Formats: sequence, C-alpha cells, structure tokens
Amino acid sequence: MIAALAQNRVIGLDNRMPWPLPADLKHFKAMTLGKPIIMGRKTWDSLGRPLPGRLNLVVSRQADLQLDGAETFTDLDAALVRAEQWAREQGVDELMLIGGAQLYAQALGQAQRLYLTRIDASPEGDAFFPAFDEAEWQCVESQPHPAEGEAPGYRFETWQKQS
Repeated sequence: MIAALAQNRVIGLDNRMPWPLPADLKHFKAMTLGKPIIMGRKTWDSLGRPLPGRLNLVVSRQADLQLDGAETFTDLDAALVRAEQWAREQGVDELMLIGGAQLYAQALGQAQRLYLTRIDASPEGDAFFPAFDEAEWQCVESQPHPAEGEAPGYRFETWQKQS
C-alpha cells in the first residue's frame, strides 16, 4: 500500500492531491514500477490514463465498466487475486494499492507494508487515509526532506506490520 497523506490524514481534495510535490511523484513511480497497482475508479479518473510499466487494476461498483489500459473488478478481493497471479508470473513480490480512501480503508487490515509520504501540512480535503494503530506497525525507514519553494516538508516512511 502506498499513499501520501497530510498531518490531518488528508489524501485528496476534489479528486486531486492538495499539494505540489514532484519528489513524491518520482518516489511513487520508483516504488510502483513493474508491480501490479490496484486503485478505485476515482483514483483512475484522477490519473487520466493507465500508468505505464504496471498492471493497472481498477475496482468499481459499476459492473459493466470498461477502461482502456486497465482491468476492472467489482470487488477488491478479485483484484487482489489477479494482482497476485500477475505478480507471480512476473517474478514480483509486492502488490501496490494506490488509493483512494475507500480502498485504503478496506485493505488496511490485509496490508503487510505501508509506504507513506507524510506531508508537513494540514490542508483542506475530502478524502482521508484511514487511522491505523501505530502500535501494530513498526516504522522501519524514515527519510525526512525539508520544505522547498512551494513544496511542504515531507518524510518517506516505510511501515512493516508486526507479526
């Protein structure tokens, strides 16, 4: 699971990220390239196109949804089965759920690792990353980056589920 979230857990406003952070987009690309990515339909809409070099899987309640460049599923479990199958075929050991808020909330209990970009800001938003009990997780990596120009400060964090 990968997400960028503000101090107030905001991940989006009007179907876009409410901060300019090109370094996070580069980080996202590096972390997801070559892996299956699972997203909700609103996240797909916000991207505007399939992300190259990745298997794009979209979960939507709309059963007859057809999208160019993506496989569609009506439930998360079916998308996870397809992602695991593709990952095995490709020799990839990680699936990436990339949003949005509803899928994060649905999948958090199944996640083993979280790649979080923590944004040093509290913008307005209408989509939120779910609260999670940090006692059940261990932060195994944290790379701080100071604010620069219009971009707020941020940290790239990796969280591992405690067994």
